[in-house]
Amino acid sequence: MKTRKKKERRFSGGDAEIELSMTPMIDVVFQLLIYFLVTFTTPDVLANLDISRPSPDAKQQDTKPPANMIRVVVLPVGGMEAGYAINGRAVTAGELGNMLRRLAGISTKQSVVITCDDKSEHGKLVKVLDICAENKLTNLSVISGQ
Repeated sequence: MKTRKKKERRFSGGDAEIELSMTPMIDVVFQLLIYFLVTFTTPDVLANLDISRPSPDAKQQDTKPPANMIRVVVLPVGGMEAGYAINGRAVTAGELGNMLRRLAGISTKQSVVITCDDKSEHGKLVKVLDICAENKLTNLSVISGQ
C-alpha cells in the first residue's frame, strides 16, 4: 500500500498548473526578425531581364507607309466664310470631303487632328467627324482651342 500512496502523491497534483515562460520565445522571434530584415536584399529585376528583340526585316520596313498627319481646323463663326481649314488651307465642306476622300485613298491609317475653338459651331465638328467616318479614317484626335 505504501507504493500506492507514493504513486497517488506523485500523480495527485492535478490542481497545479504548468506555466510556460513566453519571454525566451519572444526573444528568439525578435532576433530572427531582425536577422531577416538586416540580411534581406531586393533583387534587381530590371538588370536580370533577358529581352531578345527580333532583328529588323528589310521587307517590312519598305512596305510600311509613312506616318502622315492631317490637320483639320474648324473655324469659328466670325472667321472665314469657308468654315474649315485643312493643313493650313481654307476650304468649304464639299472641298474638305473631297480632300479627305483622296487622302483616305492613299492610307486610312493616317492621323487626323481636328482642332476646334470655343466659338466654333458644334454642327461643323460633327460634320467633319461624319466625313472621316464615311472615308474610314479612324485615327482621330479632337483638340479644343488653337
